[in-house]
Amino acid sequence: MSRAMAAILVLAALFTAPAIAADNGFYLGAGIGQGYVKFDNGQFLGLDNFNGDDTGYKVIAGFRPFKLFSIEANYVDLGSAEDNVAGVNTKADTTGIDAFAVGYLPIPFLDVFAKVGVISWDQDLHFSNIASSSDSGTDFAYGVGVGFAFGNAGLRAEYERFEIPDTDHVDMISLSFTWTFL
Repeated sequence: MSRAMAAILVLAALFTAPAIAADNGFYLGAGIGQGYVKFDNGQFLGLDNFNGDDTGYKVIAGFRPFKLFSIEANYVDLGSAEDNVAGVNTKADTTGIDAFAVGYLPIPFLDVFAKVGVISWDQDLHFSNIASSSDSGTDFAYGVGVGFAFGNAGLRAEYERFEIPDTDHVDMISLSFTWTFL
């Protein structure tokens, strides 16, 4: 077989593989990204202008019964966001378990999606290792993203926002790998 014919077969396989991607079924995944926490105007324990970030991760489990819809649960850890507020080294550790309804746009070769749901969160604040505070709750969460599937494997980038009271925003931007089981 000539090199040109082999190259054509490889290209054909690459461009037709997404057409046979596993859209429906159970999926598991993991991701890594950047977690952001921001308090402003003394909303929580007098924190003024806390704006920290850290590397975070997530573990994903979902079920996609239809091409345009899935349900998903994640464990998220936004790391230990750190900032110096009025001379006090402050750390915010935020974790949670969330559940989403996910809707997909019917675009060939891509999964463009939006999701809405809730997060059950825990947040621990540490002030220069001399004092700490903890809070928890269940609140609204949402996100958007884009993904690409190659057979059962998938890669997706997404942005999520968690509406935690007394914060300006708690966000995560992540890149995740998923595997769909038919």
